[in-house]
Amino acid sequence: MSAPYFIEVLARNGDVIQRHQVTALPIRIGRAYDNEVILDDAHIAAHHLIIELDSDGHLIARDTGSLNGIIYAGKRQSTLALHGNTVIRIGHTSMRLRDAGFAVAAEVPDRTSHTWEGFIPGMIGAFLIALFAIYSTWQTDTKPLQAVSYVQAIAYTLGGGLIWSGLWAIANRLFAQHPRFGRHLFIFGAGIATLTLLELGSGVIAYAFSLDWLSRYIVHLYVIASCTMLFFHLLTIKPHHPKRFAGVSVFLMLLSSSLILMSNEQKLGRLTSEAFMSVLLPPAIRISPDHSTDEFMQNVSAMKARLDIERTKKVKDDGSDSEDD
Repeated sequence: MSAPYFIEVLARNGDVIQRHQVTALPIRIGRAYDNEVILDDAHIAAHHLIIELDSDGHLIARDTGSLNGIIYAGKRQSTLALHGNTVIRIGHTSMRLRDAGFAVAAEVPDRTSHTWEGFIPGMIGAFLIALFAIYSTWQTDTKPLQAVSYVQAIAYTLGGGLIWSGLWAIANRLFAQHPRFGRHLFIFGAGIATLTLLELGSGVIAYAFSLDWLSRYIVHLYVIASCTMLFFHLLTIKPHHPKRFAGVSVFLMLLSSSLILMSNEQKLGRLTSEAFMSVLLPPAIRISPDHSTDEFMQNVSAMKARLDIERTKKVKDDGSDSEDD
């Protein structure tokens, strides 16, 4: 390494917070004002360390007798050889030394959609959240129309969306420098709108074509939609890692679906969930042919015969157990 030198102060995720240029050695680092690099960290000594050349002409960091010392790879060091990627910690501050000739990494492709962020996607997301709140309230409301109940539903749902999106925006700010709150709010709004359409659409299709299995497995479509929403949240933070986040989302899909199947098997004795209709639909929507009364009675008779056999077997088993006792 050769002058000028740059002391880089790093955040926890490795991003550079500050750079201090020093033109010559030695470089003294601490809280005192006579250092070349002054760091405002209460856990750093007034004169904490010095960077200089050793007898072989290599750059080293040397502890000057501080209380907390120099930490490298989790261990305290009295002296440490420095290279361009050597990260040390003094007090609560992580740092490294580089020179003007250090080779930086290649430029990263910009895959961020800069045209879809800010106020417009945020307002669209808030509008979708409000529509979801209105629809959910209307679907479950059995009382005469009361505007206040809809206003409360919008306020509560929108408040939850703002909190959710705010947490993602904080993560975005920490790991990607920009919060992108509007886009996270849009992702949340689009996500719950998709869940509502899945619920409504699957109910209509299952009713129209007598596809009861669709109602029994609809929860897995919810899992897919939720994990897809998670994928887009993560991709907003780090747009250059789509394959990694896709893998995480697929793993969570498989894990969640597997847990649901195991839970159904344990509670219900089968893999499917209970069939239900989330909305009441008019008979005109039915496309599948209606079943006749005779066909219904035949199914009842077959069910009765099967239940009689099971009941008889159970009585015999209970009688055998009583004789053994």
